[in-house]
Amino acid sequence: MAQTLNISPKLITLDDIFIYFKKEFDIEISEESESAVVKNRAYLDGRIGNSAKLVYGINTGFGSLCDVEITKDQIEKLQYNLIVSHACGQGELVPQQIARLILLLKIKNMSFGYSGVTLSLLQKLTSFYNHNITPVIFQQGSLGASGDLAPLAHMSLPLLGLGEVWYKEERVETSVIFNKLGIEPLSLSAKEGLALINGTQFSLAYGIWSIYHAKRLMRWANFISAISMEAYVCCLDPFDSDLHRIRRQLGQQNVAKEILDILEGSQVTNQHLHSVQDPYSFRCVPQVHGASSDSIDYVSQIFERELNAVTDNPNVFAEGDKILSGGNFHAQPLALTFDFLGIALAELGSISERRTYKLVNGDRGLPDYLTAHPGLHSGFMIPQYTAASIVSQNKQLCSPASVDSIVSSKGQEDHVSMAANGATKTFRIVENIYKLLAIELMTAAQALEFRKPQKSSPTIEKVIKAYREVVPKLEEDRVLAPDINATRAFIERVDV
Repeated sequence: MAQTLNISPKLITLDDIFIYFKKEFDIEISEESESAVVKNRAYLDGRIGNSAKLVYGINTGFGSLCDVEITKDQIEKLQYNLIVSHACGQGELVPQQIARLILLLKIKNMSFGYSGVTLSLLQKLTSFYNHNITPVIFQQGSLGASGDLAPLAHMSLPLLGLGEVWYKEERVETSVIFNKLGIEPLSLSAKEGLALINGTQFSLAYGIWSIYHAKRLMRWANFISAISMEAYVCCLDPFDSDLHRIRRQLGQQNVAKEILDILEGSQVTNQHLHSVQDPYSFRCVPQVHGASSDSIDYVSQIFERELNAVTDNPNVFAEGDKILSGGNFHAQPLALTFDFLGIALAELGSISERRTYKLVNGDRGLPDYLTAHPGLHSGFMIPQYTAASIVSQNKQLCSPASVDSIVSSKGQEDHVSMAANGATKTFRIVENIYKLLAIELMTAAQALEFRKPQKSSPTIEKVIKAYREVVPKLEEDRVLAPDINATRAFIERVDV
């Protein structure tokens, strides 16, 4: 039986949403939210019926057409036109897991009762989610201001019986599923089309996915670096708590302690040291990983605020007797943090590749390329090449999206955030870090084979034992791409 997530005006945490990545759950709308939505809509209907005043997005056109009046008999057609005209998405498909999360976040946005939507719209979106009817959405099209317009329009098309959906792992026309399941298209009322496509839910869904994996990658980066330190027979003096106490950086202190905990009881690190000092990629792990850890914590705060935000426009305040058109759809808070998060993650990959390089370099009693017969066998020569190419790509992906802005809508929308581009490139960086850490884990585990009979720490021994059931020691050259893929799957599946 699926777990249920209660959607209400109450604030929720990232941890509440992270359950989404571990197990399926249904969602239910609380009575509090239902009441807030109904009251908010009743107020809006009253305002529309009793006033000839132009209110943006309700009885006007959109963007630079904000001063064009729409008559009452055209309002429903206006909402329909808005959705279909904005569905201009291009590029790769949004992964189903993220597309489904976009749907969830849109429901959460509307649950606060400031969006002027009908309860039937909220219930329809919830029904889609609970019946695993997931809109087909494209990655390109949003400028990160005026909301994630094009992607969210594709999210909204199925409500009208249009577009495509994922259903039971098949990509099908929405009309086919509606006919099969007896679902009727929804007619959108005033404001509802704009409430659907305004907002930052596309970017935020990518952000929540990225921060969930960033936290996992952070733990694995520390763990794998500790394995590499064992294999390279590093001095542990640079991890002494007194050294990090006087630096006063929390992430640095936490990483240093974590590394020492992982290495506790290691026979390998008690061997005779090969050098007075280790390279920075080993010695400065607390400083480098710690800075990334602090950055991930900061970005988490921004994403958690946005998770609990209302970001469509205009917003309806029944209790204050006002409808306000502002700019909560502008995704600048996310745009800046995506760039920050991407850089912080890329640094984890960059320093990982340097450790991989050192391990295959034939230093400290390890054979060239970690093969017993270099020359006849190339061993781990080329995984390092692959890692270097991925690190280089990450550097290119770290060019900030948030510093760009292109004027749109005849100059009405003259500064945009480009958060959506930041979101999709951060997604690619996360994917790349999994690959880089997989290559380092493969390499470090192979290097440890040449330190036997000395034993690793009990913590590392346990993980390496499980890992060797997936990827065996390299005795002679073989195709290594499957090993990298299997190692990545191991990292994604196993918690450390």
